[in-house]
Amino acid sequence: MLLQRLSLCAGLPLSPRTQRTTIFPRLAKALTQAPNRVFFLTVSLARANSNSFAHRGELRKAKRIVVKLGSAVVTRGDECGLALGRLASVVEQVAMLQNQGREMMIVTSGAVAFGKQRLRHEILLSQSVRQALHSGQNQIKDMSVPVLEARACAAAGQSGLMALYEAMFTQYSTCTAQVLVTNLDFHDDQKRRNLNSTLQELLRMNIVPIINTNDAVVPPPEPNSDLQGVISIKDNDSLAARLAVEMKADLLIALSDVEGLYDSPPGTDDAKLIDIFYPGDQLSITYGTKSRVGIGGMEAKVKAALWALQGGTSVVIANGTHPKVTGHVITDIVEGKKVGTFFSEVKPAGPTVEQQTEMARNSGRTLAALHPDQRGEIICHLADLLVEKKEEILAANKMDMDLAVNAGQLSSALLNRLSLSPAKLNSLAIGLRQIALASQDSVGRVLRRTRVAHNLELEQITVPIGVLLVIFEARPDCLPQVSALAIASGNALLAKGGKEAANTNRILHELTQEALDIHWVKEAVQLVSTREEVEDLCRLDEMIDLIIPRGSSQLVRNIQNAAKGIPVLGHSEGICHVYIDSEAAIDKVIKIVRDSKCDYPAACNAMETLLVHRDILRTPLFDQIIDMLRTEQVKIHAGPRFASYLTFSPSEVKSLRTEYGDLECCIEVVDSMQEAIDHIHRYGSSHTDVIVTENEDTAERFLQQLDSACVFWNASSRFADGYRFGLGAEVGISTARIHARGPVGLEGLLTTKWVLRGDGHTAADFSEQGTMKYLHENMPVTQPQPRQIAAQSEE
Repeated sequence: MLLQRLSLCAGLPLSPRTQRTTIFPRLAKALTQAPNRVFFLTVSLARANSNSFAHRGELRKAKRIVVKLGSAVVTRGDECGLALGRLASVVEQVAMLQNQGREMMIVTSGAVAFGKQRLRHEILLSQSVRQALHSGQNQIKDMSVPVLEARACAAAGQSGLMALYEAMFTQYSTCTAQVLVTNLDFHDDQKRRNLNSTLQELLRMNIVPIINTNDAVVPPPEPNSDLQGVISIKDNDSLAARLAVEMKADLLIALSDVEGLYDSPPGTDDAKLIDIFYPGDQLSITYGTKSRVGIGGMEAKVKAALWALQGGTSVVIANGTHPKVTGHVITDIVEGKKVGTFFSEVKPAGPTVEQQTEMARNSGRTLAALHPDQRGEIICHLADLLVEKKEEILAANKMDMDLAVNAGQLSSALLNRLSLSPAKLNSLAIGLRQIALASQDSVGRVLRRTRVAHNLELEQITVPIGVLLVIFEARPDCLPQVSALAIASGNALLAKGGKEAANTNRILHELTQEALDIHWVKEAVQLVSTREEVEDLCRLDEMIDLIIPRGSSQLVRNIQNAAKGIPVLGHSEGICHVYIDSEAAIDKVIKIVRDSKCDYPAACNAMETLLVHRDILRTPLFDQIIDMLRTEQVKIHAGPRFASYLTFSPSEVKSLRTEYGDLECCIEVVDSMQEAIDHIHRYGSSHTDVIVTENEDTAERFLQQLDSACVFWNASSRFADGYRFGLGAEVGISTARIHARGPVGLEGLLTTKWVLRGDGHTAADFSEQGTMKYLHENMPVTQPQPRQIAAQSEE
């Protein structure tokens, strides 16, 4: 009868055969060994039917969350009192998640520290009064505080700790309730049911339970009490794990004073933070010492986390003390960001992105050491594969196109970028062979050579940057292009493509690795196809040297905001201007404006604003410009000054700093070339700007004074392209002021290092004046002539 009631409690639809052969014999054995743990075992069986989240991104779905605050998080450095700033930030995040409709529970430490502060104050106060009455003020300096017993400190601190939580949560209109438990409470069937019922009712009433062990009366933990499959309440880690499982929580967040779980003690050489921890990996971990406060340690946290994971609760261990992340660590975890160590039962088939980066870096160093001819052979072989495997590539691309069309979420411009054709593949192959030619003298080229002294020669030579992360959207042709440029420059590459082109990217990456394998550097180019968020990739600042985004302005802005420690090469907007001077030629104006706006409106180098000199208004030239734009079905937005000249004007522009990316543009009127420059500096994006004029002096002043990456005279803005510049290909257009600017090709993926060749020289051998006298022997190496490469447009 008891076993039948247990099966009903666990909610397990069991057949008689299953009852006889599997579950019930194990329950009977457990009942014999530990009869006071029946209820817990039934709960564990019920939780066995629910799975923990397999990936970080799924944590957004977490409804019921337990936040465990370790002693190091809530306690000050002197261990006497609470870290009020950290505690306030935790309360703010918990209240925010609670107000979003989630069910939050807190397992907290801090009563002992709070009580210790209070008792120390009382003891010092009473000692000072007694000594002042009996011994005089001169002995106050000799006062000492006796060692305080932890249980007494807990008894004195519990009420104050709870009052503090209540006051803080009240600021966010959130109610709290205190729940004190001991290990013995979990051994009593009725008490456990009462605890579960109490917590369920508090959560139902939108109250945040604040749970702690009753340290004023807590007994020592039972030895070996974990051996029967039940975790003993030894500390708040085990308490949080047990509550999370029994309350069927979706997520347990354990905050401590370390970033997460390391493969060896933090602070030691080669210690690496583990992003995802899987059951069975604990044998590869070397644990360090415990934190400065608390009775647990990382080993206890891992044990509790694995136990909770087995019970169906996802777990993240993270740092709750770092001042830069404390204010958002909990919300970041719930949003699925890569914070701390995530415990998962689902181990991916392939390597993690960290492992991919490590493999790419190691193989990239071998790639950089190859002879230029060998790197060229790899690129040419890749070009050949694009032609030979054309049918397979196009079949994979058709799958992506069909999925995209059926989903109906991509614009026509993005669908065009996603689509591949035989002509595109042939053009790609030609471009790759041009890159192979250009790579012959790229890595290791001597830029400067100086004889500092006799037998002491200094050289500055080109070297690869290191590991590149290129993020691109629905644009599969980008993968072989950037792969070829990375190979030519000796860089390792992580490529993160849009999910819209997953099938095409997969086969293009396979072909790239096949080409690399002819010289045994297959791992130098990696395709990141895991569920990594772009923001998480941007945090790998110790592994990635440069990020290159290829896509929308929103993508570039997001990456620039996320990549705090990694340089980003790119531009967030392409607000390009064409200025029509009063001395412009009619035929040139029409050709340049049409090509700049209408050739490819979605390109970043397309014209977005047409600036017109005031004298051109109400002239045949202006009428022809308007007629041409209307013929091309370009929607015109009037700038403020242009609108003031018109009785019935087009829709007035909402902002003069707008990138339309379509058959739309703004027209604005200026009084002079200088006013056009001022307008561009104020509203432009420093990408590409054009002047159309026959006055050479005006043009030269425009070219010199305008601060943009590309400045053209009597030429379309669409010339701002790596192919048209003769670079063979480009990884993007940069509007940055350092490293590389404008269309960035092979040269932009190189940096330099200094090489000094001596003969036993020491710095002490030379004074500054003595060294400088040799500088007249500076022998710069002749720069290579510009390479002649056929101009082909990337788009």
